[in-house]
Amino acid sequence: METLFARWSASGLVELGDFHRFTFGAETYHTVSCSPSQLLVHLSDCRSPNNKNEAIAFAVALRDTRAIDSDSSLQDAVYVEKLSRLLPTYEINSPADDGIVLGYWLSGGAQISAESFQRLRQMLTWIGPAALREVIETAGIELADDGTPLGANKVAHLPHSLHQKTSPLENADALEQSAKRKAGIELGKTFELSGRPELEAFFNEHIVDIVRNKERYSALGIEFPAATVLHGPPGCGKTFAVEQLVEYLGWPSFQLDASTIASPFIHETSRKVSEMFEKAMQNAPSVLVIDEMEAFLADREAGGGGSHHRVEEVAEFLRRIPEAAKNEVLIIAMTNRVEMIDPAIMRRGRFDHVIAVGYPDEAEVAALLAKLLAALPKDRAVDPAPLAKALAGRPLSDVAFVVREGARLSARAGSDMLGQDFLLAALEAAPSRSGAGPERRVGFV
Repeated sequence: METLFARWSASGLVELGDFHRFTFGAETYHTVSCSPSQLLVHLSDCRSPNNKNEAIAFAVALRDTRAIDSDSSLQDAVYVEKLSRLLPTYEINSPADDGIVLGYWLSGGAQISAESFQRLRQMLTWIGPAALREVIETAGIELADDGTPLGANKVAHLPHSLHQKTSPLENADALEQSAKRKAGIELGKTFELSGRPELEAFFNEHIVDIVRNKERYSALGIEFPAATVLHGPPGCGKTFAVEQLVEYLGWPSFQLDASTIASPFIHETSRKVSEMFEKAMQNAPSVLVIDEMEAFLADREAGGGGSHHRVEEVAEFLRRIPEAAKNEVLIIAMTNRVEMIDPAIMRRGRFDHVIAVGYPDEAEVAALLAKLLAALPKDRAVDPAPLAKALAGRPLSDVAFVVREGARLSARAGSDMLGQDFLLAALEAAPSRSGAGPERRVGFV
């Protein structure tokens, strides 16, 4: 302890009066204590802060420590909140970037850099994006307007004590780039939705382009994409389309459905709805998916035993939907019974776009078949044309089933290639369950 104190004192991190000195036999010791409300802990034993003030206090300590000692490794340090210092133990020779140290502390032990702003924000539901940015910048880490770091991240090798919860992080920048590869919008890719060209065009025009060219739209008063309802029969591909869009955007996503918010108790359902909206706004930009909206947003005039619940639930949505859009929460709702939805919910200003999604036509089925078959080893004789013709007007799930069942039959017969005969056999064994006709359309209502 004497040696450590001497190094801290020589570097200017502590002063003699900060510690109590005593001897025990031939040894000299220095001790420091904090009040019950202040933290005194090794970083390897950290927990996630309880609030913004705790996070700011640590960020200030990191910044002030770096102002005095710019070289020492801090990932093995002891945090002394009373002194606003991170006191290194000098056990690590290859220091980690300060972003790693801050990210590790904020997340309670996850090996993620604070410079990876988008990923860290998704993990920390207890703090909003503006407050998180303030914490990171207080620590002396500059972020661009879009939350990305100014300057490249450094290679970070964490000490053994920080490896106990997860595997080693070799390069924070590599993980950040890996995360970005999952978000097509970050790389300027066009959103693609195999088999649904009209719905694909709608998403690109009314969502992707607005997000990608935010400044241009903002100058004309368009701040964020409007809420959208997709409606159509079961199996028409609504859920698949939304899942593809969420994956493309790479934003945090939250789901509201009857199973997550329904409650027999008065006020409880509206409270859960409010909490979900708050969580989505705290993690903005984000996507809030409302599934089977007819289950809790039905027409209030329809009456029934649960109408007193319904009035309060609908009122909560009426208040929250415009608020969410102003806070960069993209709302996409889905329903099979659009005629049941309360008219106040469906008016423009809440849901600007109501999109009818029907069963696919032959060309759309052919496009989906081409994508599904492209990923499988298949015989040259495989021809998707008769399959597309037979599956037109049926749910997209039937298309996926026929390909999957054809592959199973091929494997069962001992073949390592998907054959046309097996696909036709799968088609014959999969009659339509929906009763859907050949008519379909994607259009605006």
